[in-house]
Amino acid sequence: MHPFRKAVEVGDLDALEALLADDVVFTSPVAFAPYPGKPITAAILRGVFRVFTDFRYVREIGAPDSQDHALVFTARVGDKEINGCDFLHVNEDGLIDSLTVMVRPLSAAVALSEAMGAQFGRIAEEAARA
Repeated sequence: MHPFRKAVEVGDLDALEALLADDVVFTSPVAFAPYPGKPITAAILRGVFRVFTDFRYVREIGAPDSQDHALVFTARVGDKEINGCDFLHVNEDGLIDSLTVMVRPLSAAVALSEAMGAQFGRIAEEAARA
């Protein structure tokens, strides 16, 4: 099991943040531009924890020693069921330097966009404090 998955599944936000490289780039399923840096990525992940319910990983793709991993998940955003995948790339130090999230269906992606949009003031404040 990838350490990112383990941290998410137990809700350990400190461990999750410790897995991120300082220069990590987060690519959102609902925003055009990627978010560079550990502070904003960690804050977005905390926001996701507030938005998703019934989250669970259903599959993990990638060899344990690979730099690339795909973690397939299901969750709920409000009354919408969402299916998605976290694509991770780890650097030579074993830290995540790229995190790309894709989700479906469109109705759930729209719900996610709206829910995360409502969180973004708080996310920006958390990132600025880091």
